[in-house]
Amino acid sequence: MINGAHVIIQSRNAEADRAFFRDVLGYAHVDAGGGWPIFKLPPAEAAVHPTDGPAAHELYLMCDDVEATVADLTAKGVDFTKPLTDARWGRVTGFRLPGGAEVGLYEPRHERATKL
Repeated sequence: MINGAHVIIQSRNAEADRAFFRDVLGYAHVDAGGGWPIFKLPPAEAAVHPTDGPAAHELYLMCDDVEATVADLTAKGVDFTKPLTDARWGRVTGFRLPGGAEVGLYEPRHERATKL
């Protein structure tokens, strides 16, 4: 039986992104061998959205108070790439990891599967 999911972020600066997950986001981790950290993520959800373009994957982190989270991360030097906007499904923004990848951040307005 499937009992979890594993997210992979391709990075141009893996060490800096690992430090970001460890030091800025404060995610606990285990050593998968040879100093390779695997980070514990918060509870997760998956959604499948239709597209007319190429198939793709995105990572969004969720929070209960996006303004407070943005303020906290900004104070830690996080570079936000998108203004905070209201969408039908939540209040959303995005930030850049040190290695260049963008991650979404939002305060959901929809029912949360993590509450099941």
